[in-house]
Amino acid sequence: MVNLYIGNTDNDWFDFLASQLDVTEVNFWQPSEKAFHRIRPGELFAFRLKAPRNKVGGFGVLSSTSILPLQMAWETFGRSNGVSSYEALRSAIAKYRRNEIVGPTTNIGCRILVQPVFFPSASWLDLPASWSPNIVEGKGFSSDDPEGLDLWNRLQDTAQSLSAGAAVGFSETGARYGIPTLIAPRLGQGAFRIAVLEAYGRQCAVSDGKVLPALDAAHIRPYEEGGQHAKSNGLLLRKDIHSVFDAGYATIDTSYRFVVSNKVKEVFDNGEEYRRLHGKALRPPIRIADRPDPELLRWHNDNRFLA
Repeated sequence: MVNLYIGNTDNDWFDFLASQLDVTEVNFWQPSEKAFHRIRPGELFAFRLKAPRNKVGGFGVLSSTSILPLQMAWETFGRSNGVSSYEALRSAIAKYRRNEIVGPTTNIGCRILVQPVFFPSASWLDLPASWSPNIVEGKGFSSDDPEGLDLWNRLQDTAQSLSAGAAVGFSETGARYGIPTLIAPRLGQGAFRIAVLEAYGRQCAVSDGKVLPALDAAHIRPYEEGGQHAKSNGLLLRKDIHSVFDAGYATIDTSYRFVVSNKVKEVFDNGEEYRRLHGKALRPPIRIADRPDPELLRWHNDNRFLA
């Protein structure tokens, strides 16, 4: 069974992103820090445009959900938050949280959507018959039910008519109206960062540090050199450890141990803070599928590590 969700969508957010070229990921934020669990990664999140439009204007594939400080949401997604600046994002949140000071550390709910499709106005869809004007946030649908299946098919048909079908994975069904299936999200840089952050429980895989602004999602094999924005190609590392790892002064072996090169001492006559971590077992993600790919670790060992 595959589910879909229609979320009430700010018209300004939609219009801003629809006007941008080559948007590959968006942050569908909510002003509160309420968690979102209505659909799974790989299911569709559709945009219900508010009155006077009252139409479905497009959709994206859910990659992950998170609760992020405002500053981090801006640094990670920038204009893909649906606004032109950090101050515009802060002001948009402040409109809903009138009784508090909204600033960089204010937490907001984030639904990270990849492969978004924004329909032109002539292609906007009618809402399902069961949609009520009293719905505040959104409504879920199951593709096992006729209404949910109809929504899936209409989204698919419209996306394909706009040559967007391949971008969202609908073509994988092999038919115009195929059996709804989960779509493997193609992560962008921002979605990768949040997916890795959550996979590692917001804690450095080596040092166990939990200070969020100090953590980075590191690629094992760099994206520019054929690596993918995938959790199996990611490590959550403290920023200084990330830099040392990228420079080849440290690596992770295939037994998931942190290995520090003697070059740290030879080149810098320093580095004891990293040498103390030498041999430490990695804190891997709980889900086996999210753990570092041993082949990618071998690549880093062979191509980056300064033995």
